[in-house]
Amino acid sequence: MNRYVLFIGTMLLFSACGNTSQQKQAETTASASTVQPQAVADAKFPFPEIPTMLTQPEERKAYLMAHYWDNFNFADTALVNNRNVAEQGAADYLAILADGTLTEEQVKGSLDGFCKGMEAQEHARKVFLQMMEDYLYNPNSPFHNEGLYALFLERMLKSEFVDEARKSSLKFSLDLISRNCPGKVATDFVYFLPDGSRHSLAQTRAKNNCLLLVFYDPECPSCHETMQEMVADGMLAEAVKAGKLTVLAVYTEGNQEVWKRTLSDLPQGWTVGSDHETVKQGALYDLKAMPSLYLLDGTKRVLLKDAPYAKIREEIATL
Repeated sequence: MNRYVLFIGTMLLFSACGNTSQQKQAETTASASTVQPQAVADAKFPFPEIPTMLTQPEERKAYLMAHYWDNFNFADTALVNNRNVAEQGAADYLAILADGTLTEEQVKGSLDGFCKGMEAQEHARKVFLQMMEDYLYNPNSPFHNEGLYALFLERMLKSEFVDEARKSSLKFSLDLISRNCPGKVATDFVYFLPDGSRHSLAQTRAKNNCLLLVFYDPECPSCHETMQEMVADGMLAEAVKAGKLTVLAVYTEGNQEVWKRTLSDLPQGWTVGSDHETVKQGALYDLKAMPSLYLLDGTKRVLLKDAPYAKIREEIATL
C-alpha cells in the first residue's frame, strides 16, 4: 500500500470523525446481526465519533486510538471478511499506531482494546491474528514493525481464548523477535569454509569495526535477486576491497553440493561459509525471509537487524 495515499486517507479520517450522520450510519452497519451482500460491499469502517470538546490534535488522536474498534462488530463474519472494511481499517489503525506520536502506554492500551474486541470471536481471532502477522511480521510488508508485533503477541499470550498450541506458536515468534536486536551482541554460531576449516562468528575479524552478516540460500528466487544486486554493487565491492568492512555470507540450508556449486557466484572478497543448518535448526536467528542481512560492529553487536539491502547500503556509504 502506498504510504502517501494512506497518509491522505488518515488526514481525511481525522476531518470526518466529527460527522454525526456518517457515524450513525457506520454504527448501524457494524451492529447489524444480518448484513445483506450489497450492504457489506458498501460498508465503511465505523470510526468512533470524537467528542467535540476535544480540540487539540493530540487529544483527538489519543481518543481515536483508545476507541478505534469500539463500533466494529467482531461477531459479524461478513464484516470481518470484508477487506474494504476490516483490512483497510486495520491498515489505517497500524499506520497511526506506529507513527511514533503515541506513548508506549497509549499503544498498549489501544492494542488491549483491539484484542478484547476480537479475541472472544473465533473467526475474528483467526483472521486478525493472521492479518497482524502478515502486516507487522512479514519483512516485505510496508507496515513491517517487529516492536509493535511483539506488543501484540505479548497481549495475545495473556488471552484466555487462545489455546495452548496457538500460544506456543506465538511465543516462538516472540522469542525470535527478541533475539539479535539492535544493541545486543549477535548470537554466536559455527560455520565451515569451503576448505573444511571450522570458524565462528565471534572469532571472525570485522575489518574497520564493521561486518555485514548475510544468511542466504542460492535456490531461493527472492534471495537470488537481492544477492545479485549486492554482487553487482560497485560501492560494496570497493568498500570490501578497501578494507572498510567484512562480508560474511552463510549458507543456511543442508545441500552441500548446491552450496559448493554456487560458490563461484559470490565475490572472492567475501568470506563464504556453510553452517550445516545450525542456525535454522537451533532457531538462532529469524530466517523468515532470505537473504537475512545484519550489520554488526567489531564486537558483533547488532547495528541493523534483518534490514533491507537499501538501508544496509546507506550505512556502508558512510564508512
